[in-house]
Amino acid sequence: MVVSLAWTLRQHFQGFPKPSDFQLKKETLPEPEDGEVLLEAVFLSVDPYMRPYSRNMMKEGDVMIGEQVAKVIKSRHPSFPVGCHVTSKCGWRSHWVCAGAELIPVLPDWPQDVSLSLALGAIGMPGLTALYGLEEVCGIKEGETLLVNAAAGAVGSIVGQIGKIKGCTVVGCAGTDAKLAYLKELGFDRAFNYKTVTSLEDALKEAAPNGYDCYFENVGGHFSSAVMPQMREFGRIAVCGSISMYNDTTPQTGPYVHSHMVFKQLKMEGFLCGRWKHKNQESLRRLMSWLTEGKLKSCEHVTSGFDNMPAAFIGMLKGDNIGKAVVKV
Repeated sequence: MVVSLAWTLRQHFQGFPKPSDFQLKKETLPEPEDGEVLLEAVFLSVDPYMRPYSRNMMKEGDVMIGEQVAKVIKSRHPSFPVGCHVTSKCGWRSHWVCAGAELIPVLPDWPQDVSLSLALGAIGMPGLTALYGLEEVCGIKEGETLLVNAAAGAVGSIVGQIGKIKGCTVVGCAGTDAKLAYLKELGFDRAFNYKTVTSLEDALKEAAPNGYDCYFENVGGHFSSAVMPQMREFGRIAVCGSISMYNDTTPQTGPYVHSHMVFKQLKMEGFLCGRWKHKNQESLRRLMSWLTEGKLKSCEHVTSGFDNMPAAFIGMLKGDNIGKAVVKV
């Protein structure tokens, strides 16, 4: 028998998450049956979506949701031999027994010099989110101007780089000078610190005087309201997240966007990357090719130790990370 550690939601978050909202428990796992494997976590992901999803999808006492890269340490499934690595949505657990149908193998030709943690980042869900938001939702074209907020995060940093690969002018914003320096390293054409500018509206206009063709939305709130007047006619907006609103105890209200939507004939669409999962293998290979060719870079904020899962999650929501936040077991 294997004893697994698991972080559970002790109580639903009220405002910003606190360490006391989590509880570490032990689970005794059964032996794998036919078609099952025993996993051992190697890297675990902490992501913004976990905050709103915890309210909508979880009960108090449930194991925190999330994805991990895991190693198969026992197997009764022919497609997943002992020693192989997979991604699994088994949550904040150190070990787990699950059916092979619930697993996704990492790319079989994964380069030895590329960390497997990137299967949770640039070569995983965040990379796919960036790619599908730009290609499938925005239909981005060469020569267009792209705006992305939370641009130094796991998704935003990939959005900006794909925009450059596709021949676009890319404007990004972030909340620290260190993050702005990182955006310049990635090749963003212009970037600004939304926390220090005198006027968000003026900063957006200065960065792109002729307006924006595409806007990749990660933040929501006032930022979104400020962008709408500066969208170009027939502009497209991919709504990926609204992190500025996740921890509000009182729902935000703001200017209504309908007049801009109508007179500029804008398209605004929310999306989840699972809509295009039938394209994932080809898309992951494209992302990996860009990475190995040096066209795509990936920065990670790595926290060591399974015991530090809550701290890593809280720090990510506070914006401590540049790039993808992961926990190394």
